[in-house]
Amino acid sequence: MKGKVALHNLGCKVNAYETEAMQQMLEAAGYEIVPFEPGADIYVINTCSVTNIADRKSRQMLHKAKKMNPDAIVVAAGCYVQADTKKAEADASIDIIIGNNKKQELIPILESYRTGHQKTTECVDINHTKEYENLEIDRTEEHTRAYLKVQDGCNQFCTYCIIPYARGRIRSKKTEDVVNEVKRLAASGCQEVVLTGIHLSSYGKERPEDQENLLTLIQAVHQVDGIERIRLGSLEPGIITEEFAAAISSLPKVCPHFHLSLQSGCTTTLKRMNRRYTAEEYREKCEILRKYYPAPALTTDVITGFPGETEEEFEESRSFVDSIHFYETHIFPYSKREGTKAAGMPDQLTEQVKKERSRILIALGKEHQREYMEQFLGQEKEVLFEEQQTVEGQEYWTGHTMEYLKIAVISEENLENKRVMVQLREMIGQDFVLAKR
Repeated sequence: MKGKVALHNLGCKVNAYETEAMQQMLEAAGYEIVPFEPGADIYVINTCSVTNIADRKSRQMLHKAKKMNPDAIVVAAGCYVQADTKKAEADASIDIIIGNNKKQELIPILESYRTGHQKTTECVDINHTKEYENLEIDRTEEHTRAYLKVQDGCNQFCTYCIIPYARGRIRSKKTEDVVNEVKRLAASGCQEVVLTGIHLSSYGKERPEDQENLLTLIQAVHQVDGIERIRLGSLEPGIITEEFAAAISSLPKVCPHFHLSLQSGCTTTLKRMNRRYTAEEYREKCEILRKYYPAPALTTDVITGFPGETEEEFEESRSFVDSIHFYETHIFPYSKREGTKAAGMPDQLTEQVKKERSRILIALGKEHQREYMEQFLGQEKEVLFEEQQTVEGQEYWTGHTMEYLKIAVISEENLENKRVMVQLREMIGQDFVLAKR
C-alpha cells in the first residue's frame, strides 16, 4: 500500500461524482481508502464555493484535516481553491492545491509532491479552457443509483452565482464516453443513472458540429442494457419544449421526475437575478410536462430575500409557488457571495426577514409534498429498493418509485437493488409511503 487516504466531499452532486472518481483513481494506484478520521496519511477535500458559508466550511474542513494529522498531506481540490487560489496558497494547512479540470491528474501530482515536499498549485485559467475533464467511475457506493457527471461549466452568469468563475464555460463529455461509462456501471449492477452537470441543459451546445444535445444523450443512454432508469439532474426551464417532452415521454426508462430551477416566482426579481425567463414562461414549461406525463414529480429551488425583494414581490413569488403545486421545494435564504453582482446590490435584506420568508415557503412546500404523495395511495408502483432503514421505530426496506417517492416495505427478504411492484397504502411521517408487496 502506498498510504492511507481519507476523502471528504462538500457541495453538489457534480462534486460528489468527482470525489468518487478520485477515490477510484487512488484505489487503482494502490492507496488504501480510510474514513475521514485521525490516522490518514493523505486527506483529499473536494471543496465548494457556492456561498460565503460554503467557503468557510471548506476552510474549516481543510484545517480539521491538518489538525487530525499535522504530518499528513492535505489536498484541497475544486471550486473554493479555483475561485480564490491566492487565499488557498496562503493557507498553511494546505499542501497541494488542485483546481477544476486538474483532478484527473491527482495521482501524478501527489507522487510529485511526495518526492519534493514543495507546496504545489495546479490550476488552469478555467475561464479560457475548452477542455472537458474526463473523470470516470466504474461503480458507485450506492450500488443501485449512480450520479454521472456529463457536463461542466456555465455561461448564464446569474447575479447571485460565483460558479461560472469557479467552473468556467460550458463543456461536455462526448456521448460515446458517457455510454461506455454507463455500460461499465450497468455491468457492476447499477440499475439507475442520474445525468448531472453544472448546467445540464447546455449539454453539447459548445460542439454544434457533433450534433449532440441532451435529448440525443438521453436516447443513447436509453439503449444501454441493464440500465432500467434514467433520471435527470437540474434543468433550466428553457429546455422544456413540446418536442423535448414528446421525445423523452416516449422513452420508458426516463423517470417522470424533473427538477426545474425557479429561484423566484416574481418576474421582476427574476430579472434582477439575470434568470432568462418570466414566471409565466416557467408555468408554461410545467404545463407542457403535465401534458405528456399524468403526474410528473416537479421539484424546484427558490431563493428568499434576494436583494430588493419587497413584501409585494415575495407575496407574488409565494403565490406562484403555491399555484404550481411542486412535489418538493428546496428553499434557500439568499446568501451573499463576494465577487457576484448581487453582493453589491442595494437594499440587502436582514437575516430575520430572509428566515421568516423561508419559513413560510418551507411550510407551503410540506403541504404540497404531502398532497402530491397522497394522490398515489392505493396505486401499484414499481420500487427500486436500496437499503434498510428505521422509520418511526420500525425496520423497513426502503427505495424510490420512478417519481422519486420514498417507499417503505416490511420484508424478511433482502430487497437491495431489486425492482418490485408494491401497493402504496398510507403515509408514514412526512417523507415515506408505507407499501405492501
